[in-house]
Amino acid sequence: MHELTITQNILDIVLKEAKAARANKVTRINLVIGELSGVVGDCVQFYFEFLKKGSAAEEATVNFTLVPAELRCRHCLASFNPRDSIWVCPDCGSASLEVVSGRDCYVESIEVEQ
Repeated sequence: MHELTITQNILDIVLKEAKAARANKVTRINLVIGELSGVVGDCVQFYFEFLKKGSAAEEATVNFTLVPAELRCRHCLASFNPRDSIWVCPDCGSASLEVVSGRDCYVESIEVEQ
């Protein structure tokens, strides 16, 4: 259910930026969503279809770029993409890891018409 709030915030950002650019219509929204963000793209799309009605983004499409999870071992500094829910370094077996990427959730760009 948190995707509703996230989608509303995304739409608010997009409409604010479109207004600042003096655009009449938003045609495309490019989002970046990380694997570890907890955001489900299908849910964002679903809520967006509902929330965009009657706005400058009513005809806009949403494009998703998915960022995979990447971890780095604090012991041997190996970087890797986890393959399952058990996070251990494939090189040294350590569980002391830091998230390098995959928590992302932001509007990368918007396309508009004047």
